[in-house]
Amino acid sequence: MIDRILVTGGAGFLGSHICERLVEEGHDVICLDNFFTSQKTNVAHLLGRPNFELIRHDITLPIHLEVDKIYNMACPAAPGHYQYNPIKTIKTSVLGSINMLGIAKRCGARILQASTSEVYGDPEEHPQTESYRGNVNPIGIRACYDEGKRVAETLFMDYHRSNKVDTRIVRIFNTYGPRMHPYDGRVVSNFIRQALAGEDISLFGDGTQTRSFCYRDDLVEVIIRMMNQDEFVGPVNIGNPDEFMIRELAEKVIAISGSSSKLTFAPLPADDPTRRRPDISLAKDKLGWEPGIKLDAGLKQTIDWFKTINLDDYRPPTPNYA
Repeated sequence: MIDRILVTGGAGFLGSHICERLVEEGHDVICLDNFFTSQKTNVAHLLGRPNFELIRHDITLPIHLEVDKIYNMACPAAPGHYQYNPIKTIKTSVLGSINMLGIAKRCGARILQASTSEVYGDPEEHPQTESYRGNVNPIGIRACYDEGKRVAETLFMDYHRSNKVDTRIVRIFNTYGPRMHPYDGRVVSNFIRQALAGEDISLFGDGTQTRSFCYRDDLVEVIIRMMNQDEFVGPVNIGNPDEFMIRELAEKVIAISGSSSKLTFAPLPADDPTRRRPDISLAKDKLGWEPGIKLDAGLKQTIDWFKTINLDDYRPPTPNYA
């Protein structure tokens, strides 16, 4: 069956790969993006395809479209971006969700929310299961993203219960791969950029805090599986349960890139989680999914891509509109 599919944030890191996959499957794809943190180059290769169209639009503003499915991927997702304009970030999660859920309700469309492991905050439960309600500071510097995504989940469930909207919720843990924004503030992109430049690699804290890193191909696969199944609303954790210390990640990047970079240390940012690892039992059970790409293999592909780009083409966001 060929669907007309809207992907918000479709020119972003994950959104562009979802668009690419859906176009290849023959669906009619509308990519909606305001290019606040994304790049047109991420979807330039799709512009000539008859089943792809690109619209510059901010989802905090209403738009009238007729679609069968919506992947709501729009929102700055890295600390360096979402903290740049926190008011804009929370508007994107809240007003954007309301606008997209309105389209889904009117069209009878299925809609998937790209939520985040950040809804768990600095977790007191490890690994994190979907039943864990989180440990989030509602007035901290990360709250614009953490609480914005929590409210978005509330909206999705309320539209589902009250208006019978066909919703899906995925909670995305740390993801990496080609097309990451090199200045997004994530540890993978920071470390690779610094290593390739021969600069010292900056670690916050003592480097013993942990994260679990999922390669983009594994993540795109499970997001599309979640959208296409008919029995399960979610939320569901999606990510790689292999847990690594941040220091281990830095050492792997140095080794794989062949860099001479040294490690330096700085104070840990406020409210930065010390441990992060998903329990993916539900994804295995409901979606028959688990990640297959190991960190070393994924890092090599990501580093190889970083070597092909011109960093001058990527700049931190500059607009400060709210």
